[in-house]
Amino acid sequence: MMIQTANSGNNHQGLMLLIDKPKEYSSARVVNIVKKLLDVKKAGHSGTLDPKATGLMIVCTGSKTKFLNELLASDKEYEGFMLIGEKTQSFDSETEVFETRSIDGISEEQIVEKASMFLGEIEQIPPMYSAVKHKGKPLYKFARKGREIERKPRTVLIKEFEIQSVSLPGVKFRVVCSKGTYIRTLVNDFGESLGTGAYLKELRRLRIGDYDVKDSMTIEEFINNNKN
Repeated sequence: MMIQTANSGNNHQGLMLLIDKPKEYSSARVVNIVKKLLDVKKAGHSGTLDPKATGLMIVCTGSKTKFLNELLASDKEYEGFMLIGEKTQSFDSETEVFETRSIDGISEEQIVEKASMFLGEIEQIPPMYSAVKHKGKPLYKFARKGREIERKPRTVLIKEFEIQSVSLPGVKFRVVCSKGTYIRTLVNDFGESLGTGAYLKELRRLRIGDYDVKDSMTIEEFINNNKN
């Protein structure tokens, strides 16, 4: 676990911090906490986690920020929970359910079979509720005003899509994927392939490249170890 203190003596060389992001925190908020407590100006993270998601974030400061591109390009592993038969505009629980469909006749066998169809290279259209920029503004700002912006599909790689358990309407799953993959979009598209719709209820990032959330610290631990 990389718990560093503000007075550890090597901050000028930069730090790589493994942090377990809590729910309802934005990725930017986590970086700002690090910058404030360590009194550094240069810091960045290894890929955005949505506010509703939890799990591994790697925050680099100072000279260690040179590793961010490598981390951003690394495979990511997630564990999630989806609800089938319901849809939301954001593809997760940030927005309310706006459509409900019957899940009668849907079996665990069908769900496992459909998941296998998403393995390999697939195309995704980034969700409107995302940080993807349009004319310098993140798409979610347009989405919250009810505007739909045309987005181009992106090719991503799904290395593993494992259905861990099914307790309808809930489905627990694990995904290993390339950079740029939206798990919310994967869940939405998966729901459409079933004909029922689906949205992402919970998401946790377990791994970024060789770095595991098991080796991370909580925000509380970071704050407590860097109090003046």
